Amino acid sequence: MQQKQVTALGSQLDSGLGPNNAIESVTVRFAGDSGDGIQIMGDQFTMTHGEAGNDFVTLPDYPAEIRAPTGTRFGVSAYQICLADHLVSTPGDEADVLVAFNPAALVVNLKRLKPGALIIVDSGKFSKRGLLRAELTSNPLEDGSLNDFRVVRVDISKQTITAVKPFALGSKNAGRCKNFWALGLVLWLFSRPRQSVMSLIERKFAKKPALVAANGVALNAGHSFGETAELQEFAVAQNIKPAQFDAGLYRSITGHKALSLGIVAGLEKAQLSGLFCSYPITPASPLLHDLSLLDGAGVATFQAEDEIAAIGAAIGASYAGTLGITSSSGPGIALKTEAIGLAITAELPLLIINAQRGGPSTGLPTKAEQSDLYQAVYGRNGDAPLPVLAARSPGDCFDVAIEAVRIALRHMTPVIILTDAYITNSSELWRIPDINAVSAIETCRVAVANKDKTLPFQRHPQTLGRNWVVPGQVDGMHRIGGLEKDITTGHISYDADNHQKMTDLRANKIDKVADFIPDQSIHFGPAQGELLLVGWGSTYGALLQAAKTAQTLGYTVSLTHFAYINPLPKNTAELLARFSKVVVVEMNNGQLSTVLKDKISVEITSFTKTTGHPFTEQALLELIHEH
Repeated sequence: MQQKQVTALGSQLDSGLGPNNAIESVTVRFAGDSGDGIQIMGDQFTMTHGEAGNDFVTLPDYPAEIRAPTGTRFGVSAYQICLADHLVSTPGDEADVLVAFNPAALVVNLKRLKPGALIIVDSGKFSKRGLLRAELTSNPLEDGSLNDFRVVRVDISKQTITAVKPFALGSKNAGRCKNFWALGLVLWLFSRPRQSVMSLIERKFAKKPALVAANGVALNAGHSFGETAELQEFAVAQNIKPAQFDAGLYRSITGHKALSLGIVAGLEKAQLSGLFCSYPITPASPLLHDLSLLDGAGVATFQAEDEIAAIGAAIGASYAGTLGITSSSGPGIALKTEAIGLAITAELPLLIINAQRGGPSTGLPTKAEQSDLYQAVYGRNGDAPLPVLAARSPGDCFDVAIEAVRIALRHMTPVIILTDAYITNSSELWRIPDINAVSAIETCRVAVANKDKTLPFQRHPQTLGRNWVVPGQVDGMHRIGGLEKDITTGHISYDADNHQKMTDLRANKIDKVADFIPDQSIHFGPAQGELLLVGWGSTYGALLQAAKTAQTLGYTVSLTHFAYINPLPKNTAELLARFSKVVVVEMNNGQLSTVLKDKISVEITSFTKTTGHPFTEQALLELIHEH
């Protein structure tokens, strides 16, 4: 029989968290070593609730090290999920439930728990050696540091090895089944079925029948343990009701998966093929993995030997008449900078996805930050503007990708899409759109480039996009390159007046994009008033949640969120001027604030953080109260 420790429930009582109360939402966090299968555990736990009709938002939290020493604090991998009977937009602030596989996972995540939270720990890992690896001088299970929580101690590792002993896997492989044992226990606590998890086990280990059987037994053993060990008092959320959704077909989707589908959809609407050229880098790499599986959908993939080769190949694809696409994170975008300028001066369409990470140089590879806005808007030599768009959520990546394809092909320009580690890796329920409702995308392709009628550098007056003439077209021979070109013929030109014209043209082309994008709108709250919260990118969910909660507390607050960063929507200045206070919230040192001050004359207050983690609703509520 496992030891049980029950302490003060604290704020849990206020939320009604318990076996006999219906609750609106619950936040769960799994944590352990990066080799403990934490992400699989979180994904499958989330899927069972999605199938039950709950809404959810997830937050995978990876360590930067590929294989940190086991049991160490900097090697902790985590996965957080907010489950609800209503629509949610964040993965939750503090967790109601934590499953910790070792001492390091416990102590690293204690500050992310509500008072009175339920903690399930693998007590077998709290040995002297385990405590030493976690840099602990005393055992948290015995020193009173967990008195504010409800604690369930289970020797998960021992229970797992015992359950799978008949399969003779060896202690190492047997121990790897513990994530499914723990998942079985948590599914029992949440009264959720195991069928979908069993299906995953069968698919994942299809070529290894012994592992299918062993992991299935571990899952069932953990599930049975909850009842036989009389853990009913810890049952958490069997009363979370299904959320109410608009009619439609839904699926769970991550940001990188939505981006890949959006790119495919955009190309289909343009009746074009695409070439995705990339070099692996965290957190951008999953996009290459996704698109490599969609080679039958009009997108070929190419893994280059470095970042410069990747964008060079993408530019070559666009020159040849297909749409070149490349992705990276901040360090890789820095390496691509000269080539981006080449695509701008050559007036070729190109998609550039920047999955932002924290910090300068290689920084914080697995943490979320919005620190590349300056790089996207200003970060090139010469006057070399281009359109910049930002996705606000995993599902929104689909729409942003289509819009980026549309802008690139309409204006014959590179376009940057900004995501970040949070959006790329997190998931949410997404209503699958009707692709037939997406309007066709027109291109600047011309069938024949006749010297007397259609020059390759003849530009459309409304968009300033030049004719897209590809190699092999009759009378379409033309020159492209990084040297300045004649505005009419495209030949190399060092003429002073011509360079002025080309500089103005490049600026005016991006300004023209604003003629085709919608006005900026208020996403929540009154159209004018005292306080306007302004955000972009992945801050949307927390800002929306905080604004809604603030309204119920009697505050009058509005929210606007920018998808189009460059150029800004035409009505931006007028919209911001309707409010007495404008507070820009972002995960950097104030970059959108600088861009807004650069473009318009409105007094702005900046509220920022660079911790590697998204804003919490509580922090934003305190901000609203302050203002």
